[in-house]
Amino acid sequence: MSQGDDQGYGGDSGGRSDDPYSTLGGTRQTRTRLPDGDGGDHGRRPARTSRSLVTVVGVVVLLIAAIAFANRGGGSNDEASDGNAKKPGTTGTGPTAATGTKPVQGKNGTIPSGFAHDEQGAQSAAANYAVALGSAGMFDKAERDTILDGVIAPSSVEKFRSTLDKAYSGTFFRNVGLNEDGSTPDGFTFVSRTMPIGTKVTRTSGDQSTVEVWCAGLIGLAGEGSTKPVTNGWFTITMELVWIGGDWKAVTHSQKDGPAPVGGDTRASSADEIAGAVNGFGGFTYAR
Repeated sequence: MSQGDDQGYGGDSGGRSDDPYSTLGGTRQTRTRLPDGDGGDHGRRPARTSRSLVTVVGVVVLLIAAIAFANRGGGSNDEASDGNAKKPGTTGTGPTAATGTKPVQGKNGTIPSGFAHDEQGAQSAAANYAVALGSAGMFDKAERDTILDGVIAPSSVEKFRSTLDKAYSGTFFRNVGLNEDGSTPDGFTFVSRTMPIGTKVTRTSGDQSTVEVWCAGLIGLAGEGSTKPVTNGWFTITMELVWIGGDWKAVTHSQKDGPAPVGGDTRASSADEIAGAVNGFGGFTYAR
């Protein structure tokens, strides 16, 4: 859920830890001035050379290929599933490459729903559920209950709700910079986002699937003078999913740190820039 959550939700441990967590490929053209011929035909346009003709033909071929490629992706869901989609690990598709299959047909509130009853669908569900369970909405009781109802299997909802009601305590809220009741202090913007990097199925059997989601995340308080500035983290979420009521739902959720890359040398943005980005950039529906 949030980046500081090293303990599993729905597991025996329960609770949350207190430590949250251009270049464009343009073509450079050179104009060559040819010498005038002896006949003095000044102003005559030189004949197009074979090299120029080859260049023009090459550009046209590339354009046609690009248009054909773009049009190929505009088919129906059935066409994508039957013709173009490839299972992870097969020839032509790397383990983290997108398949092109459209992930969902609808939404349950703000959460995508209607995932396919296959491995791809389970991975898409796990990625989108990771986003929901790591969102700022989880810090509000009413929103948290709505999210849980949307992503957790009915048989596990009450266990999750009870565990999380205890985990989202006044002490935890203070540790991430919020007021004790979970509200955001005046003049600040609270940030909690999870961004899936990739997914993989580790176990599958009919109506059950275990999916790992490698994620990056942001959490903290953006604003002038914040003592809990927005920081980033890397973690892997594991979800056990079941197929129930025509969709995938989570029955367990756990999280561990990493894999984390070496930090870059990008300059840290100001609090105002971070707040502006959070308020100005929306999220995505994730698909395997």
